[in-house]
Amino acid sequence: MSDVFVSYKAEDRRRVEPLVRALEADGLSVWWDAHIGGGDQWRETILKNLEASRCVLVIWSKRSAGPEGEFVRDEATRAKRRNAYLPVRIDKVDPPLGFGEMQAISLQSWKGDRSDPRYHAVLEAARNRLGMTGPRPVAADRPGVSRRTALAGGAAIAAAAAGAGAWWLTRPTAAAANSIAVMPFANLSGDPGQTYFSDGIAEELRSALARIAGLKVVARTSSEAVRNEDAKSAAHKLAVSNILTGSVRRSPSLIRVSAQLVDGGDGTERWSQDYDRPAGDALQIQSDIAERVAAALALQLLPAARGQLVLGGTTNSDAHDLFLKGLATRQGPHSEANLRRAVDLFDSALVLDPQYADAYARKATTLCELASGFSRSETEMQQGFTSAAVVANRALALAPDLPSARAALAAVSIGRMDFAAALSEFRKAASATSADAAILGDCGRFLGQLGLPDEAYPIARRVIAIDPLNARSYSVQAVALFYSRRFREALPLWNKILTLSPGSVPPLSALGDAMLLLGNYAEARSTYAQMPTDDVFRVTGEGMLAERTGDHAASSAALEKLERLFGGAAAYQIAQLHAQRHDLDAAFAGLDRALKVRDPGLVILLTDPFLDPLRADPRFRNFRSKINFPPGLPA
Repeated sequence: MSDVFVSYKAEDRRRVEPLVRALEADGLSVWWDAHIGGGDQWRETILKNLEASRCVLVIWSKRSAGPEGEFVRDEATRAKRRNAYLPVRIDKVDPPLGFGEMQAISLQSWKGDRSDPRYHAVLEAARNRLGMTGPRPVAADRPGVSRRTALAGGAAIAAAAAGAGAWWLTRPTAAAANSIAVMPFANLSGDPGQTYFSDGIAEELRSALARIAGLKVVARTSSEAVRNEDAKSAAHKLAVSNILTGSVRRSPSLIRVSAQLVDGGDGTERWSQDYDRPAGDALQIQSDIAERVAAALALQLLPAARGQLVLGGTTNSDAHDLFLKGLATRQGPHSEANLRRAVDLFDSALVLDPQYADAYARKATTLCELASGFSRSETEMQQGFTSAAVVANRALALAPDLPSARAALAAVSIGRMDFAAALSEFRKAASATSADAAILGDCGRFLGQLGLPDEAYPIARRVIAIDPLNARSYSVQAVALFYSRRFREALPLWNKILTLSPGSVPPLSALGDAMLLLGNYAEARSTYAQMPTDDVFRVTGEGMLAERTGDHAASSAALEKLERLFGGAAAYQIAQLHAQRHDLDAAFAGLDRALKVRDPGLVILLTDPFLDPLRADPRFRNFRSKINFPPGLPA
């Protein structure tokens, strides 16, 4: 039997899944009703596992704490009776009467970050309830360059920056007249395994509507962040004037899709329709919904979008279904097995429709992730990027303006240390009106790292406009400000991201770096101290802080720790620390080592303030010449 039983309202499944995956990643065995097989006697199975678990994690939400949460309350009662009850809140609600004696741990707005202190509180409470003592097991590093890739990016900002734009403080909140958010479509099929399909329909509707000139369409992450709000509240938080909601009920032979367009100002219905069709008609239903929404908004859906919702799409319903499964698999827990499963699903879709350009593009992006994150050697990594380039170019041959294929080629070029080619591909991807928030964000951060803030700032505004509740959206502006040496202006931006994602490690590191460069040493020290002890960026930051405050011995100890824990995977960080110690020979040796392992963090070589002590040395110009930077960048 499992260590932990998770009790929750079925409609909260997608919000609960990250917690299940995180607990499993930290060594706990977890039972939740996703484990119920098709032939199981579900009530007996649930009761058997509930009574056998020593820790019952009860998830209190608006749904489970409300009148519809009777099953959750029943399971909580049984857990309390056995002293196994552990309450967690994912919404701002009080547990029902009789269940509030024990304080519930809040995980509101938590997105799966295992470094978040709130998650640590849940994990430790569960371990204590299970009688587990001693240090938690630490996952072993993956072999080869996978660990190097996880550390790549020079400073923490380059690795996974997720800040907030300075202008967010005064950003207008009035809804644009021609704006819409497509909420996640509810899966009413009775089979949680069909969630990929209902989510996929909503996402492809966003893609289709995004191709309408003049219509602002909110991205997936922000739409899902308000999935539990009513239409008026969601519209207000997203600053849109229209909300599209819906549900999907699917059987082997039939599909029913209900869709409703709601005025975000007063909550009145503008249009609605139910579709009962054969299961293979999903593509036609999506196309019809997009056209009717466009008509209701008095806008013109581009002719190219009719009958083919996504640029580079398909008319084969089975290929489309496999494609949606591939997307859902990629968006699940980040693992080599999941990524390879996604590639297999995209390949299966391509067998059915060899002209499916978007399937090629998504396969190429997945191959890039496998190459950069899970290769066992430099040779294997470069072979992976070569394969990705071939697949992305096939997508472009079929759909020359496909942004996702351009973005995949940019990722290939970064992996090959060809930053000039990467910039060219990113610019092409971002110029498309259908470029999504993720592609725009990657492009904008890359521009900021290279020292092209004037190009990055407009992209930052676009990303925030379409994905305002996604913490990562704000990083474009923050990165551009940081590498433009506007550290003080960057401070409220990192604080904004920490408001949206409390305890997240990358913005803590970036905030500490900004404080350090401003000479606010006490604040830098307290910020770094909030990060995990052995985090590579904490060790580097504290080492540079020690050197700047005259503690050369502590700086030396940080160097030794970086080498002992990370070796060549932290070659760039070691070079930064040597530069701050004004040991120029050792710093250049570190850079040479970073180039040898092809650390893509070298993208910030020309803008990194921690390398300033090296810039007057002739060796710096020589080292720069070994990397294919675009012309016209700062010296």
